[in-house]
Amino acid sequence: MEKFNSFEEIQKSLENREIDCQSIVRYYLSNIQTKAHLNAFVEVYGQSALARAAWVDEKLVSGKAGKLAGMVIGIKDVLNYAGHESNASSEILKGYEAQFTTTAIQRLIDEDAIIIGRLNCDEFGMGSSNENSCHGKVLNAQDETRVPGGSSGGSAVAVQANLCTVSLGTDTGGSVRQPAAFTGVIGSKPTYSRVSRWGLIAYASSFDTIGVFSRTVKDNALVMEVMAGHDEFDSTSSRKPVFPYSQLLHFDRKAKVAYLKETIESPILQKEIKDHTLSVFENLKKEGHTVEEVDFPLLDYVLPTYYILTTAEASSNLSRFDGVKYGYRSPNAHNLESMYKKTRTEGFGEEVKRRILLGTFVLSASYYDAYFTKAQKVRRLIKDFTENLLNDFDYIIMPTTPTTAFKIGAHKEDPVAMYLEDLFTVQASVSGVPAISLPNGNDEAGMPIGLQIMANSFKEAELYAFSNYLMNLISK
Repeated sequence: MEKFNSFEEIQKSLENREIDCQSIVRYYLSNIQTKAHLNAFVEVYGQSALARAAWVDEKLVSGKAGKLAGMVIGIKDVLNYAGHESNASSEILKGYEAQFTTTAIQRLIDEDAIIIGRLNCDEFGMGSSNENSCHGKVLNAQDETRVPGGSSGGSAVAVQANLCTVSLGTDTGGSVRQPAAFTGVIGSKPTYSRVSRWGLIAYASSFDTIGVFSRTVKDNALVMEVMAGHDEFDSTSSRKPVFPYSQLLHFDRKAKVAYLKETIESPILQKEIKDHTLSVFENLKKEGHTVEEVDFPLLDYVLPTYYILTTAEASSNLSRFDGVKYGYRSPNAHNLESMYKKTRTEGFGEEVKRRILLGTFVLSASYYDAYFTKAQKVRRLIKDFTENLLNDFDYIIMPTTPTTAFKIGAHKEDPVAMYLEDLFTVQASVSGVPAISLPNGNDEAGMPIGLQIMANSFKEAELYAFSNYLMNLISK
């Protein structure tokens, strides 16, 4: 079977009776087996996927199939799927079987999508390289000596290596967009509250979003429109109407675009990424669009604000994993206190423990006002600045990452250098606005470069339309 570059190609082949859903699933299962060394999948649902494919084939014959019939999806290992293990790539949850299905996944299933397996990630979504997983590191299919980005590295590689049609990741501070940039695929983060978080194992509840990896903007938009919308199980989910994003991709107006001076002039920005980004600006100007440089004096504060707030929320969210109700319990404990200590010490990885400690510190009585309260105030400043800018401009464009994919182990002893990989992605997360990373060529070593576009809250339709236009412009 030939490689599928989009769900649209799959749909056409199904309509022409050239293939069926079972053959599509077998094709992906074969790819997964061939490329197992990439370690993208931690569990493959081969039998259940084939059984579901057979059922969807029957629905196609009867003309009753949903809009995602034939779409094969991989899910990040922080999303619950009833009857299947979900352990957030952590020893502390090994063996835990999900009791319910994440709302976003259920909505895809209801439209006849086929879930093929769960994907490797950094433990509890904490990391920028997918090296912090109890299942081992994920390899970048473009260059297996390099990381795929994180925390949704397995999800990115699954699409990059053609192991599924699309995949789901989660984005707290760039965990969809950054690995998308490192692997040369499309990765989107919706407006906070646009997609229900019910069933997502929380890292930082006021930042977490469920995003999509795909090869085309249309596929991404289609999955997002199915997942989005209010959910009675998630009180933070928005009641705003959901538009048919995949049908609104035509872009025929002149856009007003801003780029942040501080991102382009950042001392850690790789020269090739800067050149490719500036080239996009020039091409936009040639097409008659307005592109203006804007000062962003708060850039230096975005990363510290993000890490203070997310580690504080992680400290609170991860307190439930204590060996009492579910998950790992240390066999070395001799009383209640030692059970708590040993279970958490043995069950959590180094990066998770680092963030729990930092979060507990900033929430402590002596430092709450000095750090946590101040960070909340700065978050409001960043959010207001970003939203005001997006009231004046249609979009903000910047590089997705300061560098292309780095070598495995390069930042293992330097967590600050690892955190700096999120420098350009955290603004959208702190502000809660939607953002997407698009492939924008390669550097001299052949590694993919990402271009990030941000729009105002709940402007996903406009963001997808402009992204589709940009993809065509970049490929010219």
